[in-house]
Amino acid sequence: MADLSHLDASGAAHMVDVGGKPETARSATATGRIVMLANTRAALRDGSGPKGDVLSVARIAGIMAAKRTGELIPLCHPLALDAVSVDFAFEDDGLRVTSTASLTGRTGVEMEALTAATVALLTVYDMAKALEKGMVIEGVRLLAKTGGKSGDWHAGT
Repeated sequence: MADLSHLDASGAAHMVDVGGKPETARSATATGRIVMLANTRAALRDGSGPKGDVLSVARIAGIMAAKRTGELIPLCHPLALDAVSVDFAFEDDGLRVTSTASLTGRTGVEMEALTAATVALLTVYDMAKALEKGMVIEGVRLLAKTGGKSGDWHAGT
């Protein structure tokens, strides 16, 4: 179990000590999508749904979630993020969210980017469920990370 950084030699969970690590520029980008019917996409695109401008609210929700990841995910360090972005792109059968988190620090921001994407998608669902309850959130994943001891990583296509 020594390969898992959040477990000690006896298998007990613990918070990783990052105090001795150097501060480096780090970033992470995550994505996910929500599949929906054409009329739901149209309402989101033009803001005509019963809850108004869904994408603006979902963007703010994603950014706020990234900032609070350390409170939501056990053993994550609370981080002073330098920037978080949440962007949307309409697709043929849904909506894609892409989030990026960055900082100069001692630990990565993969969880912050993933949390931003996930909460943005959940907010879209919440605000559009009056139009369609059968929407499906899928494919939430890390696309890339930069910085740190392990260096850069990019997902294969």
